[in-house]
Amino acid sequence: MESSAAGASYGQLLEKTRLPAPSFQRLAVTTLFRKLRSASPALGLDSAPAARDALATCLASPAVPVADQAVRELCLLVKDGFLTASQGLIELHAALEGCPPGFVPLFVKGIGFLVRFASSADPSWGRRFDPVELHPFVKVLLCRVEVHQELINQVLLYIVQSKSLGMVTVTVFLRPFLLFSILHTSSTTSSSFTRDLISSIASILCSFPSESIAILKLLVGCLKYFPHTNDEESKCLLVSAEYLVDALVVIMRQMCCSMKNSDATVCCNNLLENLLSLCTLPGKPWGGTETILELSKRLLAAQRELGLPFLSEHAMVTVFVSIVLSKVEFEHEHLSALKLLTYLYNWKNESENNNKGTFCYYGEELLYIFPLINLLSSPSRSVKTLASQLLSRATRIVSDLAVDLRSVQIPPAQTSMGLGSVLLRLWHHLWFQEQFCSPCSFLIGDGGNFHSGHKLNRREKMYWTFQLKEYLSTVSSQNFGSIPKLPESFFRGSTSLLSSMASILLFHPRFRVSAVDSLAAISSLDHKLGIPFLLTVLFHSNMLCRNDCNSPELFIRLLEMLPSLATHSTMVPLILQTLLPMLHANSKPVLYGTGVRLLCKMWVANDLAFGTMQGLLEPKAFSHFTSQREICISLAASVRDVCSHNPDRGVDLILSISSLIENRDSVVHAFGLESLAYLCEADVIDFYTAWDVVSDQLLDYSSAPIVAHSLCILLRWGAMDAEVYSEASKSIINILWEIGTSRRENYESPWVKAQAAAFESLSHYEVINVQEAIPEFKRKNLEQLVSENNVELLNAMEKLEVKILEFEHINRRRALKQKRVAVHKVEKLLDVFPQAIFLQGKLKAAELPGAALSTLVFTPKELNSLAANKDLRKVHVAYERALVEIAESLHVSRNIFIALLALQSWKPFMHNWLEAMVTLDDAKSSSPLYNSSKIANDILKTLCKVGAEGIPRISSNIAFAIAALCMVLHSSAHMVVSSASEFLLRWLFEYEHEQRQWSAAISLGLIFTRFDATDRKQRFEVANGLLKVLCNSKSYLVKGACGLGLGFVCQNLLNRNTIEDNADLNIEMQPSGYTETSLAQSVFSSLSLRISELCPSAIDSLKNLNGNLHQSMSSNLLPGDYCNVEEDAWGIVGLVLGLGYSVVALYHFGLCDAVLNIKDLLLSWISYDFSGHSLSVSDESDIPLCMGSCIALPFVAAFCQRHELTKIDFDLLYGRYCLLISQLLNLKKSGAVYQNFLMASCIGAGSFLSCILDIGVHTVKIDDVKHLMEILRSTYNLSYPPACFGGMLGVVNALGAGAGDVLHMYPLATISQLNYDQESMFVSGPVLSSPACEILATSMAQEIFLIAKDSSDLQIKKYAAWALSLLRLRLQSSELPNLSSQNVSTSSNSQTFEEESLVWRLCMWLRDINKIKEEGEVVDANTIASVLRCLCKAPRLPALDWGVVIRRCMQYDLNLTSEMQMPHAIQSLRIECLNLSLAHASNVGPFLHLVDELSDSSRFGRLELNLQTFLLQHVSNICKIFSSQRLEKLFSDLAEYFSSSSSSYLTYEPEKKKLLRVSFWNGLHQCLVEAPKEFIIISNAEKCMVCLFHLLPTLIYDGLSEEYIESKGEWSVATSCFSEAPKEWLVDMLQVPVLRQFHGEHNSFTAKIISAKAKLIGRRFPVSELSELKFQILNGKTEDAWWSMLVEVAKALSVAEGRVKRQWLLDAFEISCVSEYPSTALRFVGLISSICCAYMPLLIIDPTTVLSDLPVTLPSLLSDSSWSSIAAPVADKLWISTERICVWAEHLGDSSGVPAQKNNIDASEINSSVFLSRITFETCLALKEFLPFENQLKLANLEVVELQDGDHQCK
Repeated sequence: MESSAAGASYGQLLEKTRLPAPSFQRLAVTTLFRKLRSASPALGLDSAPAARDALATCLASPAVPVADQAVRELCLLVKDGFLTASQGLIELHAALEGCPPGFVPLFVKGIGFLVRFASSADPSWGRRFDPVELHPFVKVLLCRVEVHQELINQVLLYIVQSKSLGMVTVTVFLRPFLLFSILHTSSTTSSSFTRDLISSIASILCSFPSESIAILKLLVGCLKYFPHTNDEESKCLLVSAEYLVDALVVIMRQMCCSMKNSDATVCCNNLLENLLSLCTLPGKPWGGTETILELSKRLLAAQRELGLPFLSEHAMVTVFVSIVLSKVEFEHEHLSALKLLTYLYNWKNESENNNKGTFCYYGEELLYIFPLINLLSSPSRSVKTLASQLLSRATRIVSDLAVDLRSVQIPPAQTSMGLGSVLLRLWHHLWFQEQFCSPCSFLIGDGGNFHSGHKLNRREKMYWTFQLKEYLSTVSSQNFGSIPKLPESFFRGSTSLLSSMASILLFHPRFRVSAVDSLAAISSLDHKLGIPFLLTVLFHSNMLCRNDCNSPELFIRLLEMLPSLATHSTMVPLILQTLLPMLHANSKPVLYGTGVRLLCKMWVANDLAFGTMQGLLEPKAFSHFTSQREICISLAASVRDVCSHNPDRGVDLILSISSLIENRDSVVHAFGLESLAYLCEADVIDFYTAWDVVSDQLLDYSSAPIVAHSLCILLRWGAMDAEVYSEASKSIINILWEIGTSRRENYESPWVKAQAAAFESLSHYEVINVQEAIPEFKRKNLEQLVSENNVELLNAMEKLEVKILEFEHINRRRALKQKRVAVHKVEKLLDVFPQAIFLQGKLKAAELPGAALSTLVFTPKELNSLAANKDLRKVHVAYERALVEIAESLHVSRNIFIALLALQSWKPFMHNWLEAMVTLDDAKSSSPLYNSSKIANDILKTLCKVGAEGIPRISSNIAFAIAALCMVLHSSAHMVVSSASEFLLRWLFEYEHEQRQWSAAISLGLIFTRFDATDRKQRFEVANGLLKVLCNSKSYLVKGACGLGLGFVCQNLLNRNTIEDNADLNIEMQPSGYTETSLAQSVFSSLSLRISELCPSAIDSLKNLNGNLHQSMSSNLLPGDYCNVEEDAWGIVGLVLGLGYSVVALYHFGLCDAVLNIKDLLLSWISYDFSGHSLSVSDESDIPLCMGSCIALPFVAAFCQRHELTKIDFDLLYGRYCLLISQLLNLKKSGAVYQNFLMASCIGAGSFLSCILDIGVHTVKIDDVKHLMEILRSTYNLSYPPACFGGMLGVVNALGAGAGDVLHMYPLATISQLNYDQESMFVSGPVLSSPACEILATSMAQEIFLIAKDSSDLQIKKYAAWALSLLRLRLQSSELPNLSSQNVSTSSNSQTFEEESLVWRLCMWLRDINKIKEEGEVVDANTIASVLRCLCKAPRLPALDWGVVIRRCMQYDLNLTSEMQMPHAIQSLRIECLNLSLAHASNVGPFLHLVDELSDSSRFGRLELNLQTFLLQHVSNICKIFSSQRLEKLFSDLAEYFSSSSSSYLTYEPEKKKLLRVSFWNGLHQCLVEAPKEFIIISNAEKCMVCLFHLLPTLIYDGLSEEYIESKGEWSVATSCFSEAPKEWLVDMLQVPVLRQFHGEHNSFTAKIISAKAKLIGRRFPVSELSELKFQILNGKTEDAWWSMLVEVAKALSVAEGRVKRQWLLDAFEISCVSEYPSTALRFVGLISSICCAYMPLLIIDPTTVLSDLPVTLPSLLSDSSWSSIAAPVADKLWISTERICVWAEHLGDSSGVPAQKNNIDASEINSSVFLSRITFETCLALKEFLPFENQLKLANLEVVELQDGDHQCK
């Protein structure tokens, strides 16, 4: 009821409002609102519908008084608190929407009042409008058009009346409204409102200048949000900007601000920035550039008038105007820009004068030099005048800059000003890049893709100018396979910016030359810049002339740039016009000559210039300028260039060529000959026709090297018709030979060049023609080659020599090969030895058992052609009978060395037995290998049976026979070897049978060498058994035999895979962790301990040898009983021999110092004191050490020499041996001790001489050899057994018998006499191969032969026969398997080489190098290297002892003391030795042996670096000559070398390590290319690539640092290698581990894998391989490795299809919206944008820079037509990411300090939060036109934390 009554009363009052009297209407409204005030809350406005309806009715009344009074009363209700401001605003907005147009101001005023009231009541009220459409003024603006004027008034009222609240409050409230108004400028009416609003606000701000800056800043910031998609919007923007400029100028003048950092100044600079940034927008305002420049000038003028100094921000204005100047096209725009630049220049000079000493100079004026030069060609006189004036001022700056480059300073870091900051930053980066390590540009990042023939150092090739030139050259060739294709916008302005940058560097002394090249490359790409570049050349040339040309090289390069500008036909007249003043007849000769040369190069670029040039090159010109040599030379050079570039044009100048040849000036004459040579080469004229004319006009070439050089070039082309013109060609060839062989006192470069050209020309002629033309050519050619030492000449001669080698090979005589005839008398004597001893003397085998074993064949002759079972049995019985007979008669007498001789003799016997049985059985067998093993097993059983049943003497020989059998067996018979070892092991542990023990010990050591690496159990059992018996046996002879056996064991340790897999062995039999390494250590320690026990005098020496043995020696030595020297001397000898043989294992173990220590130790023991005639027992105890050292030292010394461990002092050792034997002979003692001592000394002396001479490095005087032979003769003639036997063995060992060398550790050198000098006083090879020793060797052999044949003493007879049989056996060892010499080529092959052939003569010369040295001549190492290179290319080589020859060359530096041998020449020589070995290793055994030796792990690590790199690079060639098993070891060794912690690789410096790795990568790459289907090679190469991949350095993009350059090159070769690897393996190897990838965790190795994949995109992988890893790549923390990986991925994608790149960009933005590390995804976006946009050459690769450039690069990218299709999706995703980051950054700055967790951003990103938010915001703002209006509005109102100092660093 009450409600109805109230409604009725409101109705009555409303009726009264309709009365026509205004006073009654107002009274009715007043009464109604009074009633509303007095009503109870239940009936008030908040709840009563009637009240609300009444209020709405009043506001909607058509009567003006009613509406007016209603608005007033409503405002009073709000003011008095009956309504809230929001409720009042709702009512007013509702009324405003439906009111008549005349009522609009009334309601807008009411709304304005409520806004002001609400703001004054609660200052925070203005922050509550979200979304923006709820803002009261925005709602008013959206209502209707009529509100505009009154709304502006209310905004002004709000500003004026609310300033007391603080301008921050005012700006906070107005900002959403202003931004909405600006963004809503979509029509003429809206734009008009925006202009009026800004104009009104700007005007009113002038009324209170001190308080207006905050609002002015707001308005300045709003300029960035103005749309400019059409002319109307652009006009609105420019007009609004003008209003702000006017207001700011007025305010600044009123404030009289004088502080450069005042708010007004900051606001002014911000306005400048916003204005100038508009000029780079894709849709710049129509006619706006001029307006913007004028406004900017007004702002700058205002600051200058107020006395403000020139700031760094103003320098950026200069940079920006420079960019604008290079882009604008119209005269009025040019004038505006020039005026502004002039103003800035004047202001800067004024500030500099006022602030001397504190003024910072950033060098920004240099950036407008090129645009100014460009304007000099403008048709406008005003423009040219202003440009000239400004350019002259800039010239003065350049002059000052040239004095001090460091006067330029780097401005503070900038994140704004867009393209201007990019340009200035690049300039400073380039200017100072030599002073500190700075980030590299994107061009340098791609530098590895370019290839240039420029002879520049590595750093010069990394310069930006050089890289720009290479990049643009690639672009001009349309080769986009390795670089991203240029966007269309590149040619719309980027070339001008590049030109400006390159032209600046013309002033830098380091880059000026390469800058010219880059400018030339730009001109070839953009022909529109032809005229500016022409003016640039003229400008800089003028500057250089004015500065007295302090850089002549730059001046020349600038002039050389002129012809390159003529590629476009429109430039030809201009350049001709430029050059013609230089070609006046009265010009200076230098100018005229320069003009001619430039004109010639211009013709090369464009044939249109030929007419002009031809007129200058007429024959009369040469006669006219006869007195002016410079001009004649220029003309001649131009003629030569014409003939070279276009021979058809050259024919037109034939008369000029004739004039050149007739000229008497040597240089001009030479040019004429060269010109003619080019025409002959092109066959446009006949050579011999021309030669008939020219030959009579030649100058004296013998005194003019330049004429000789040109003549040689001409004569080269006579080779084509040499046979037709035989007489003429002979004279020509003789001229060439005369020039090439002419000798000069000093090597002068011109003459060397001429001689090299002569040999090069000779190589064009057929060899037969050369040989016919030059008498005794073969001799002269060889003499010339081997006497030359100039590297350049040797290289030139090699081509001719190789051609001769090929010719001789093709035309060699096909003679039939004949049976080899013995060429040495000793060989002839040994051929008849068996018949003379056994047939004529009727001696039985048992009487001469040693000789019989080595000489006789016991196969019955009548069975040679039969194959019956009974015949097999007969053969077996015959050999068994001989076995028993000889075993019983062959005495070894407890002498270990005689035991070795017996074992050596049993080998041919066992070989003959096995061969006879197998030969008879092969005829009826289908499985020869199986039957061979069966026969061997039967023989073994026979041996075991005989040994078990025989007496001790037979048992010993049977043990040796078993070992000999194992030595001659095929490797497939490993079961027989295993059975033999088991049998002998049982004997080894029979302590009660000494004879069996010690013979079994030696035999087991030899059998160990036949075990394969897989025979782990047998290897362990034998080695462990020998060690055990060595320690436990009481017999010194057994100990010695075990020591010798362990020495043999060491031959087969550590040169194959080590024993690591012991799962199949009994744990009780083998200690834990037992390996061959520990076995080698145990052998060495045990031998040292036993020697110390038996010979206490050796303790100190052995302690010095190995300090680790000190404690064990002290604890294990037993004092008291020592060995009986007379009885047990040979036991100690066995231990010493074992110690000596252990050097092989020590070497493989890497203990080279221990090897040398053993050598020194053995040498120290050969120093016995013979003073007096009687010796005490204590003195005699040292005799066994000396005996053992005498026998072991030859092997150890030869080992050290072959492996280049040390230089052996031959004279010292040789003299010590001779002295020792002589003193022993003088003692004339017959006791066993001295006889054994003498025997060991003689054997050692002969072995030492043979071992050293076989190596071929040392030379020995023939008198010294004769002296030793005489001593040995005295020994066997005057001594008692066994000393006489020792003398004979010494003789045959000196002749090469190798007595006692049961393993034949080194191949026997050839004994062929190949024309050695008969009268030489030195021996440099084996004694039998030396003609000088032939008589001596023959007499010695004959004497022993006669003793064996005629001596009455049977014992002496046995010794002599045995000694000669051993020599015969060694010389015929090629008949036995496993004993073959390594000389693959046979002597018969040498018969096919004519003695006059070049290959034969070169080989003989190499062989005789030592003889040449003996004669006092020193052969240059370069000469030897050249000969080796020639022989590398020889189709085949004669049979020589190539092992000796190549070792002489390898160790050539060890033989010389001449200072002429430089280290690099010696290194080159060693490299060529390896090269020759690889070239012929498949046919020549010693070469293969050398390669095998050097590539072994123990030797490889000790080689010089250059040899290591060579072997690594040529590993593919090594693969061609190695077996599969050896290849396995090779690659395993190399992998271990790079990965082992003990490898010598770790001791190298980083640069050397990198060189080794790169070499190996190259070698593996070659392997993969040459053998893609070889499983063994590929599988092993893959293992090595995995090893190297782990060693690849992380790519760090840090500019020109050495680390970056080195790692970049290594990655390049690694990528090439991977590109050839099998696809399946590559996929597995580069599998990215999945480790919590969705949480952003990663490591450097994962980054390395992804980087490798990225580099292989397009080669081996499709882009989809990276797409699968997209989230893992972009969701990681950006560290060094991860950043480098991002760069690689971006570079890989840059050359992908556009569709792929666009998808990656979209996905990267999407990932940034959810990633824990949004900066990583955004950096990747920055990389893609930078690489693919038009500004790429100007950008820098740096984690921070790619982000700060994003507002420039991303809009530039999306403006390209190929990317514009994704502009809207990119903008949407960018907005989402921007909002996320900005909100997160805002929460981080909250006072609570607790960041919001909902964004899920990692804490590591906090340090860069402000920077990220600002960059994403600026980028999104640059793309706002692609956002919908709602998002634009959100973006504009987004809270972004302002950058502070240092926030631009994003880490």
